[in-house]
Amino acid sequence: MISDFNDPELNGKYLGTISSDFIKISDVLKEAAYQIKSRGFSDYPIFPIAKEMQPIGKIFLGKAEKDLEWNYFITYVDEFVQRKLISEESLEEFKKAYKDPDEFCCLFVMDGAFTSFVYIPYPEE
Repeated sequence: MISDFNDPELNGKYLGTISSDFIKISDVLKEAAYQIKSRGFSDYPIFPIAKEMQPIGKIFLGKAEKDLEWNYFITYVDEFVQRKLISEESLEEFKKAYKDPDEFCCLFVMDGAFTSFVYIPYPEE
């Protein structure tokens, strides 16, 4: 069960590589999040990221094709609830912690046993 919505372990170990990828693709992620919301799929878009292929979401940007360190997948909160990664009981807590998707990108970092949500602000236009 996932309960932490921003993990301090993320700062040192992952933030550098995530940030270097994010600079390259933030516009694409922001547009995808906007499309998920505007088409009525969900108000809570999530971009799972992993160095390897994984089953959550659909592949969106592959690391090899875009010269990235992480693979970027696309989904939304409903899949996390269906897979019981977020319990029905903690869904409201997740929604309260979720930051404005027009300003922040919600990433779900997966690296081995380490998993965590992280919110990265989109660059100012």
